[in-house]
Amino acid sequence: MGRQIGLLIDRNNIIQIVLVGTNKEVLIPKLERFAITPGKLRGLRLIHTHLYGEDLDEDDITDLKLLRLDAVSVIKLNDRGEPYKLQMAYLYPSQEKEYDIKEYKDPYNIKDNFIEFISAIESELSRKIKERYEVKKGFSGVLIGVYKDKKEAEESLFELKELCRTAEIIPEEVFIQIKGTIHPKFVVGPGKLKEIVIYAMQNNIDYLIFDNILSPAQSRSIAEQTEMKILDRTQLILDIFARRAKSNEGKIRVELAQLKHILPRLTGRDDSLSRLTGGIGGRGPGETKLEIDKRRIRDRIAFLTKKLKEIESVRQTQRVKRTRKNLPIVSIVGYTNAGKSTLLNNLTKSDVYADNLMFATLDTTSKRLRFPEDRECILTDTVGFIRNLPESLKGAFKSTLEELEESDLLIHLVDISNNQYKKQIDAVNQTFEELKLNDKPKIIVFNKIDLVDEQVITEAQKDYPEAIFISALNKKTFEELLIKINHIIFMGGKKLGIPVRDYFEKI
Repeated sequence: MGRQIGLLIDRNNIIQIVLVGTNKEVLIPKLERFAITPGKLRGLRLIHTHLYGEDLDEDDITDLKLLRLDAVSVIKLNDRGEPYKLQMAYLYPSQEKEYDIKEYKDPYNIKDNFIEFISAIESELSRKIKERYEVKKGFSGVLIGVYKDKKEAEESLFELKELCRTAEIIPEEVFIQIKGTIHPKFVVGPGKLKEIVIYAMQNNIDYLIFDNILSPAQSRSIAEQTEMKILDRTQLILDIFARRAKSNEGKIRVELAQLKHILPRLTGRDDSLSRLTGGIGGRGPGETKLEIDKRRIRDRIAFLTKKLKEIESVRQTQRVKRTRKNLPIVSIVGYTNAGKSTLLNNLTKSDVYADNLMFATLDTTSKRLRFPEDRECILTDTVGFIRNLPESLKGAFKSTLEELEESDLLIHLVDISNNQYKKQIDAVNQTFEELKLNDKPKIIVFNKIDLVDEQVITEAQKDYPEAIFISALNKKTFEELLIKINHIIFMGGKKLGIPVRDYFEKI
């Protein structure tokens, strides 16, 4: 025939698939029927011919590692088409090498018991993976990103690692590429993607996490190359939102954002679940499982959208009541994990959940803050901002954005202990501009001064001379901030008639 022939054989020595290729290669189909159990091999071995006496090549080894096959064997043929040698590659349970090769000079007289041999190899592989798994706690992931330069890579990866920490995923390894554009199909290119998937499978990694936002087409293309779970930046943030949302409104907004993100990415892998419903008057022979899933998601989106409108109507009523009382609103805004909830708690003696995590607080919280002379204002804690927030997630911020529009004063809280605080300030200012909030009175407040040395504070004072410096954990540092809040919202910028110290003691 002049073509390579291949067999995929299971451990019962039953031929599962026959492959007919070209004179140069055979292509292995999707092996969805033969799922991989973590720590195990596929349970299939590939035996195929090489027509020109070639050794095992790079494609053979890639298939072995990528598909976790029991073994890949090549039968070399002479000019008469007769087998004269067999080479077998198998994964090797050692840190020194990933695979090993056995060679048999007489293919007709192989005395090794393959099943016993590969079972022993698999047991050793499982033992090593189990040792690694017992050491690690929680889920693991490899971080993947394509960036224009190293500086962008460093800044973005720092934030991605913090997001992983919040989502309780341990970053085991980082794979980056410095390129002008991302690969339109695989983000990092097909060769690099294979390398990443092989590493992840060998080390029992749970997730491939892309810092770049994946389009639906890219998500499908990458999913076809691996059976591993894939997340991009958007899905990771959505996962954190789902964990952190406590209020009914927050949960609805997160579910709505998740459904809108999933809908264009739904795709069918085979026709095994088609024709479940339908009939006369239906669409041809019947709706596929995929179409049913999409219809159910659209119905759910419509239902949740209706519920949100009802909630928004109630909140609007509450806002009107608050406005009638003429209580000024002060909103604490800033980058995620700047310490907004901690500051709210210590200013108002509240117990809003706070933690050293990104998006620890998702729901908007409002508390009363009392000043001397029976003056009060509403102090509002808002969800943190983040750079490059995807459009699909902005709906989850809607209640926060509405609160900001009603605010009389914005406290822009900044984490001075973060090396990227200037970039974070720029990101928040950009959000202010997008929301048309630049005309609102603002106070820039640097938090976490207890975590940095004097030099860092001095440099920030030079760059931001109007800023206030506090530690949200230390109430003694709040003096200047409280005076300035009162000065702006109650005194219209007039000078204080009493000494600062006396005034602060009254507060």
